Amino acid sequence: MRPDDNPEADVIPLITGSVAEFYIQPMLPLVGDIDVMHHRSTWLAIPRGHPPPTQLPAEFSNYVKVCEIVDSHLPGYVYLELRYLLTECSDNDNYNYFETQHGLYSGNATDRIDGQFAIHGPAVLNDFSDTSLLSVDVVGCVRCLSWPAQAVDWPTRHIYHDWPNSVTVNCVINNGCDVVQVVHRQCRQDEMMSKSQWRLSFSRAEIVLLNSWMPVQQIVYHMLRFFMKSELLANNDASFESLSNYHVKTLMMWTCELKSLSFWTDDLNLIRICVGVLHTLSVWLTHTHCPHYFVTNCNLRSV
Repeated sequence: MRPDDNPEADVIPLITGSVAEFYIQPMLPLVGDIDVMHHRSTWLAIPRGHPPPTQLPAEFSNYVKVCEIVDSHLPGYVYLELRYLLTECSDNDNYNYFETQHGLYSGNATDRIDGQFAIHGPAVLNDFSDTSLLSVDVVGCVRCLSWPAQAVDWPTRHIYHDWPNSVTVNCVINNGCDVVQVVHRQCRQDEMMSKSQWRLSFSRAEIVLLNSWMPVQQIVYHMLRFFMKSELLANNDASFESLSNYHVKTLMMWTCELKSLSFWTDDLNLIRICVGVLHTLSVWLTHTHCPHYFVTNCNLRSV
């Protein structure tokens, strides 16, 4: 794929969501669509204060615009300030950089595709429901090769029950993150913020973490997703209207970190395990606080 406004740039996809996270079989009955993130080969994000890179993976172009990730007043939401232009040297594959004018913020307008596709939040929905194919949600993003400062506490916080282990943690942070085109609901009416606000995405980290789960944890995750969608939400309970699959995923990641191995393996009973996990969710709902798994002080119930 190449964006219409820059035929020299590549658009690099990453399959995320259920298709990338589930490894139990059979696969197709467990997913409703395919989630794809894509970043341009001509854009890169770096944590604020980091020096511009001198080397990049081969997927990047020989001319790259580099933005610094700038905090907003809302945890997990950021701005991208254009800071550098990188050009690749032909003799050694390194990049030279040139500073740009400060204060130029990158807009978050999604790469629009042909009008036959619907806009679904930050995603462009390719609806194939009238065929045998799964529909595809495509979300534009900017790649960040480094672990973000907004989640600096995550790799070093105390792990009580050896999940995630050090190998998994290292794999996660080495994958960096992405910045996606999402505006916080409190900022949608603000002219400046609605055009320039972005959200940190940890989809790459989540793929690694969920694929490190035991089969019983994967099965419980699927059962909870199915239960939330088919039972609770079907009853139109106002307490659950704003809950999504991401809340269930966050709930499961916290549970895997905070519960011992015996919670999952002793007297194996899937219903008992699900009830235990849902008890944590009930506490979150009572206190209207759903803690983000990676970003300290980010409450998903307010997002």
